[in-house]
Amino acid sequence: MARPEKLYKTPVIAIVDDDRSIREALDDLILSCGYQSRLFTSAEDYLAAEDRASIDCMLVDVKMPGLTGIELQAVLNEQDTRKPPMIFMTSYSDNKTRTAAMSGGAFAFLGKPVNFSQLVQCLERALKR
Repeated sequence: MARPEKLYKTPVIAIVDDDRSIREALDDLILSCGYQSRLFTSAEDYLAAEDRASIDCMLVDVKMPGLTGIELQAVLNEQDTRKPPMIFMTSYSDNKTRTAAMSGGAFAFLGKPVNFSQLVQCLERALKR
């Protein structure tokens, strides 16, 4: 008898943050929620990935060396027809940055330290989109 195929794909969450401890903490959280994660140390690292089409949602730091999260968002808005929802996280939550992220199509804009419960709720809503 043939085995039934999986009816769903486990969501893949990209974590784009230059801070190793943040990436590792978010990786643990994502895995504990039953999702897969892909870790990226920078916006450039993410843009160089060949399998970006497999990403279902992104957790992105705003301030990073090289391209910022907002600049990454602008590049993706120009390049990708299928862009996964972006959840921004930052300790620099000024109105100008928040407005730029949200007007660029961000799904959410969260302050650091991130409230994990709030982040999980955000992530679940983004994945249902």
